[in-house]
Amino acid sequence: MRNLVALVACSFVISTASANDPPNTAPSAAKPVVESVKAASAPAKPVYVPRLSPAAQRAQDEQAEADLAAKIAERLAAMRANQAARVVAASKARKAAEAKRKKAEQTPVVRNGTHWSYEGEQGPANWVNINSEWGKCGTGKRQSPINIRDGMKVDLEPIAFDYKPSSFSVIDNGHTIQVSMAGGNYLTVQNRAFELVEFHFHRPSEERINGKGFEMVVHLAHKDIDGQLAMLALLLERGKQQDLIQTVWNNLPLEKNLPVNPALLLDMNELLPQKREYFTYMGSMTTPPCSEDVLWLVMKQPVQASPAQMALFSRLYPFNARPIQASAGRVIKESN
Repeated sequence: MRNLVALVACSFVISTASANDPPNTAPSAAKPVVESVKAASAPAKPVYVPRLSPAAQRAQDEQAEADLAAKIAERLAAMRANQAARVVAASKARKAAEAKRKKAEQTPVVRNGTHWSYEGEQGPANWVNINSEWGKCGTGKRQSPINIRDGMKVDLEPIAFDYKPSSFSVIDNGHTIQVSMAGGNYLTVQNRAFELVEFHFHRPSEERINGKGFEMVVHLAHKDIDGQLAMLALLLERGKQQDLIQTVWNNLPLEKNLPVNPALLLDMNELLPQKREYFTYMGSMTTPPCSEDVLWLVMKQPVQASPAQMALFSRLYPFNARPIQASAGRVIKESN
């Protein structure tokens, strides 16, 4: 590169000199310049590198290998450190995910649905999944209805009825026809008085007696001063017209959840069978929330209703009965 620069410089000098010299300049004047160019164009002398002795070359090679080994060791150490950091991070992530999963399992899912039915996705098998407060519908050990069999025949105390003509209201609540009663109607059993609150209908009967079902049943809900429930079940069979039921049918509301308040009185004594023997056991409500600790009193003698009366209810509710629940070794008593 230096030779090329020198050559270009000399050429520039020659060109400049030629332009400034007079026409008759002697040829010998350019000779020193030509010689300088030739001298500048001469190749450079090679640099002498002394040859290393075998011992020195070996030492140099060993040092190079040591440097390479050190670099490899440093790289491997960095890789191991990165791998260890990834293992620690993965372990922390797994522990965090496990803690989150356990927390989710321990935290109950709050459900607050209110709509239920007797069939389909919102039927009895799924009541427990609709509302968190309906747990007994799936986990209770004393649920109703049951198949009443193998009752222990004993001298059960008679149920004392103190019913009197009372005002009432009728409502179609979307699950059944329900009749709410004015206060003052009582039954007494086990030395406790229970006041009648309301009665409603199921088709077919929810209870079975030794495996036998009935076309309908009327449930009369009573409550004592402490809030405990007593349910009186009156089984319905086809026969003559029942006047009290007909009075209820005559006052059916035209719309669901729109109560009718007739200017009439109902005498619940008209609905009771002549014979007062009964079965009794501890169970639950047969609709959500399926509350337990309910005293059940199931009259042994069915009550008659006409086919037309039963057909009228079936047009509104062809099926509104909870399936039979496990008796789970409960004590069932039966009048002699």
